[in-house]
Amino acid sequence: MDVFQYFACSGIGFSRGNTTFEILFVRPVKIDPKDIKTAQLHGIMLGAVQPRPIAFASTVDAEGRVNLSPYSFFNVFSANPPVMIFSPARRVRDNTIKHTLVNAQNTKEVVINIVNYEIVQQMSLSSTEYAEGVNEFEKSGLTEVPSEVVKPPRVAESPVQFECKVKEVVELGQEGGAGNLIICEVVMVHVNDAVLDDQGKIDPFKIDTVARMGGNWYCRSKDAMFEVPKPLSSLGVGVDAIPSHARNSDVLTGNDLGKLGNVEQVPDQEEVIAFAKAEQAYDLKLEEKHMRAKERIAKGELLEAWKYLLL
Repeated sequence: MDVFQYFACSGIGFSRGNTTFEILFVRPVKIDPKDIKTAQLHGIMLGAVQPRPIAFASTVDAEGRVNLSPYSFFNVFSANPPVMIFSPARRVRDNTIKHTLVNAQNTKEVVINIVNYEIVQQMSLSSTEYAEGVNEFEKSGLTEVPSEVVKPPRVAESPVQFECKVKEVVELGQEGGAGNLIICEVVMVHVNDAVLDDQGKIDPFKIDTVARMGGNWYCRSKDAMFEVPKPLSSLGVGVDAIPSHARNSDVLTGNDLGKLGNVEQVPDQEEVIAFAKAEQAYDLKLEEKHMRAKERIAKGELLEAWKYLLL
């Protein structure tokens, strides 16, 4: 059976005024994980779940030899207690395991160093599969700094370093591609003050982190950031409060509607009438109202955008 099951486009038609529209629905490819090679599934998962933060993990083996390697199966999972998890997966091609995994199981300690743009090439070099006992700090040209609580050293060039005790290692399988969740409790944090803002918080532009994409691609956060205000602490009116003509607009996007739905209260009738008079907007066609509303949304003038839509 071919696991890539493509479906033909289907559509429905409708009319608006003298214009007929057709909306096409394209059904996605269906993939049963049991019917696809692990390497293919691995590529699809990593190509879809991105960008992924990088745990640049330094460990020592039972003999005290240092290892340094990056892992993009990584994130923060708790603040109290402070817990991070990363996963050195079994190699797909030959089912071998990483030195980091063995070291973490044996010593129960690891340092997670954050990767920024300044060290991304050195980080990538450290991922070379050197023989057991080879020090990737030396191969990559990065600097070892002694930790305070755990034995593995920290990466001096990393903007933030987390000394961790390994609470548990959860094996997810025995075949190639299976992950091993290394559950780490943070016992000491080191932050370079150069990445802090005036309030002592980490400035996302100053820290300039990178993230893993699919294939050979990475993402530099400083060049890719945009701001989305958090929902109001009080209740937003919601997209369902927006007039149906705006919800079904060909001009306004889902992001536009999301911003409109995040206001706490919509303008009342008197405000709308006064606005229409001031803007001379009584005779605007529906599409023009949507266009003007979109312009106001782009400027952050959400209540003015609402007034166009309520005319």
